[in-house]
Amino acid sequence: MTGKILCKTGADLVNATDPELVKFIGEIYYGLFRGGKIRQCGLGGRRSKFTRFFLISLSLSCQSAHHLQFPTHVSSDSVTKGLQDKLNTQGLVLGVYSSEKDGGAAQFTSAGDAFDTLVSGKLRELLTLCGPPLKKGKTRIFHGLHQDFPSVVVVGLGKKNAGVNDQENWNEGKENIRAAIAVGCRQIQDLEIPCVEVDPCGDAQSAAEGAVLGLHEYNELKQKKKPIVTPQLHGSAESKAWQKGVTYAEGQNLARYLMEAPANYITPIKFAEQIEQKLRSFSNVKVHIRPESWITTEQMGAFLSVAKGSAEPPIFLEIHYLGAANTNDSPLVFVGKGVTFDSGGISLKPSSGMDAMRADMGGAATVCSAIVTAAALNLPLNIIGLAPLCENMPSGKANKPGDVVRAKNGKTIQVDNTDAEGRLLLADALCYAHNFNARAIVNAATLTGAMDVALGSAATGVFTNSSWLWTHLYEASILTGDRVWRMPLFEHYTKQVTDCPLADVSNVGKYSRAGGACTAAAFLKEFVTAPHWAHLDIAGVMSNKDEVPYLRKGMAGRPTRTLVEFAARLSRDSHNAK
Repeated sequence: MTGKILCKTGADLVNATDPELVKFIGEIYYGLFRGGKIRQCGLGGRRSKFTRFFLISLSLSCQSAHHLQFPTHVSSDSVTKGLQDKLNTQGLVLGVYSSEKDGGAAQFTSAGDAFDTLVSGKLRELLTLCGPPLKKGKTRIFHGLHQDFPSVVVVGLGKKNAGVNDQENWNEGKENIRAAIAVGCRQIQDLEIPCVEVDPCGDAQSAAEGAVLGLHEYNELKQKKKPIVTPQLHGSAESKAWQKGVTYAEGQNLARYLMEAPANYITPIKFAEQIEQKLRSFSNVKVHIRPESWITTEQMGAFLSVAKGSAEPPIFLEIHYLGAANTNDSPLVFVGKGVTFDSGGISLKPSSGMDAMRADMGGAATVCSAIVTAAALNLPLNIIGLAPLCENMPSGKANKPGDVVRAKNGKTIQVDNTDAEGRLLLADALCYAHNFNARAIVNAATLTGAMDVALGSAATGVFTNSSWLWTHLYEASILTGDRVWRMPLFEHYTKQVTDCPLADVSNVGKYSRAGGACTAAAFLKEFVTAPHWAHLDIAGVMSNKDEVPYLRKGMAGRPTRTLVEFAARLSRDSHNAK
């Protein structure tokens, strides 16, 4: 056997103290690499497969030196279990930047350099031996390098000085960190290691977001669950930024949880109770769960016309977060569409894919989760959250195509398509939002399939009457990587919804599908008089397949972090909206 390798008898192995055992494993593993016996170091998969492979390789490689002999009272299985226990304690994820020159040596982060020094340069040497330099988002796993971290995942971060990409409209460096850390943490999870320390990679907030978002998966109703992995900051230099990132990510994960849960688990009342429970510990938050009788008193006829088709009673959720020093300061008002299941009503949707309509309350989920996050961050501004919650179901009491209903502001609406129900809820909620002398009104809704057709999952469509408001939303989205794109609110679209034979306005444009997202926004504009209003159509970003690498497949909870960052920017803005 070529190369330097330490070989002990089985008795020595079994009787070794823990630090000696781990050192032995590391030296053997390192020796095998140097001896050319193992060229592939990315030994993913479950730890049991790895340890068996390791013992076999160790035994075969030692044949030219001493044979590895286990004492008669110790089985090879017990030694394998001992090795597994040592490899099952804590993982470490470290970042490495791409070389500025093709074929050049990779550059570790500060944490990576420190760890490499701790293991006498073995990490850098192994990384070099393992093949070409790591590309962005790719990983390699090393085992047995250090007793505190038996499993180390090195992740590719891309270019070191990547910043804001004007073509992509996001901070590329932050996105690279989120994506790389997420895949590294998932590999630790695949090894069933319960704890992972994460390299801050020069941006602890983005690293924390990648870790917490990347590990999240809805498995509440499964008997077999993925192992829980707790991510922690490696080092203590950026603990405040790390905790901020954890809070942002947990806010989005709350929205993902609410959107992913089955509609029979998240009914209107259960949604409201979940949010109330999340906010119960904050003394500066008041939650009002308004019943159907209150909705009737408020003359929200458009909202009630949708709700009447379901056996589930409607709820109007109202949240008051008073974070400003002056509780009388004009609040930011968030409004979220809360259709907890949308069958389409009498204008019934196709059965294929209808199950995804459990997430048609994504607007309510994201704005309420943003308020929960704002409270956790103790943001110094006042926020009011409004969420009309109901189901849209077909029944003998449901809206019929051609029916005319009256909104809170007195305008009549011809319901030409009962599957265009979200705008009916929002019409009444937006009217109610004007009671609060709002600094700005921002509504979010999975409103139109046309928005998905227009932008896909790349960005949230924003329709707004305020350039000041747009600038804040846009700049917030660059930081979070959860992008927004401005859409038109032309009078061209308004004419298509106000040219209505039976009422003041129709709930669909007269040219049917043409510009559907734009005519829906034009409809909402008929119920807004505030100078700073934005409508976020989040239908295209409702779910994730594989487009966002740090989110698993399922409901995405977007754009919660952008809403939080927007609120944070607004709280720092020294100038009131003019």
